[in-house]
Amino acid sequence: MSDLTLKERLLNVLEGKEVDKVPVCSVTQTGIVELMDEVGAPWPESHSDAELMAKLAIANHELSGLEAVRVPYCLTVLVEAMGCEINMGTKNRQPSVTGHPYPKSLDDAAIPEDLLQRGRIPAVLEAIKIIRDKVGPDVPIIGGMEGPITIASDLASVKSFMKWSIKKPDLFEQVLDLATEAAIIYANEMVEAGADVISVADPVASPDLMSPDSFKDFLMPRLQKFSGAVNSTTILHICGNVNPVLDYMADCGFEGLSVEEKIGSVKKAKEVIGTRARLVGNISSPFTLLPGPADKIKTESRQAMDDGIDVLAPGCGIAPMTPLENIKALVAARDEYYA
Repeated sequence: MSDLTLKERLLNVLEGKEVDKVPVCSVTQTGIVELMDEVGAPWPESHSDAELMAKLAIANHELSGLEAVRVPYCLTVLVEAMGCEINMGTKNRQPSVTGHPYPKSLDDAAIPEDLLQRGRIPAVLEAIKIIRDKVGPDVPIIGGMEGPITIASDLASVKSFMKWSIKKPDLFEQVLDLATEAAIIYANEMVEAGADVISVADPVASPDLMSPDSFKDFLMPRLQKFSGAVNSTTILHICGNVNPVLDYMADCGFEGLSVEEKIGSVKKAKEVIGTRARLVGNISSPFTLLPGPADKIKTESRQAMDDGIDVLAPGCGIAPMTPLENIKALVAARDEYYA
């Protein structure tokens, strides 16, 4: 098994097959300022320029040793194409949504016929093709995107979305269905461009914002529809302490579940999900990877591997000011574990 390629190792482990060692990568955002300077691909320019986007993504794989290449660097690409207004951020701050197309009603809501030609979607698709050309067939490419629940809340605004979930269930379900359909179209186009894994970050599905009952009754069916319709391996990332919904997450049909350190015990989480999905994470991005030191990163990584983590990874998006050395320590921890 030691002759597995990086792609084979990651895909095999996510499919529940035995591998020689735990893969180490990031299924969440990977852009850091140190690498932006190193390769000349800063934010916000590399959010829109396919060549720069690819260059920055490849840099983290080549210079830190992370065993996958992941693009893009935010959760605003699809919602921008759907009509949201975006602040493109700065060199060390990700883009964010500043305006919503359907805060009052969904009368004119529809998926644009030219969705895949709008906004930054063409740049992301082109970046995936460039990455594949440059890294070859044996390195996995992870296409990242906002999940259906977060898309729905961005289209309506979080305030309206939450209000509709209680007072206007018809609108609530309508915007969820619209978001899910758009997400499937975009995800499959990323797969067509060359992505091996689609990693969905859906922070608004967190128990911090939506009740476990809402997750089970309304969110889970949309996530199941998404995972069933996307032509690749899929990973679901939800922020926060997801223990109240972890059992439901495992029934959503994603091969991988990406979790933060807030879940507490990796062992217990593995017991909950059983063989339904593989666990990805959960080294703290803000409290371990960002500040370090390397010894702490290695200690926490060893613990996660002892407890059975399937893919060693940051628990959430890598903070842009994280030193490259700290990401290298994550990779070194895995290497030393199997030495």
